[in-house]
Amino acid sequence: MINTNAIKPEMPVVCSLDGQFATVDHMEGAKSIKLNKDKNGQHHYIPLSWVVSTADGKVKIDRPGEEAMQKWSTTPLH
Repeated sequence: MINTNAIKPEMPVVCSLDGQFATVDHMEGAKSIKLNKDKNGQHHYIPLSWVVSTADGKVKIDRPGEEAMQKWSTTPLH
């Protein structure tokens, strides 16, 4: 179980290949992480279920960044 209190604003979000593809804006409810706006000014959300670690000051997810960006959402999970 991931400690959501360890997820802080401005933490890098890294994929399973260790590449950073986003930065945390904040936790959105109990199931979503809101990411900072992308270059087009759009916020995205990823489910907490993707997170495998919050070690080393990074949020690490279980999939490659390209896949994550294809599947992220523009609305939070409820």
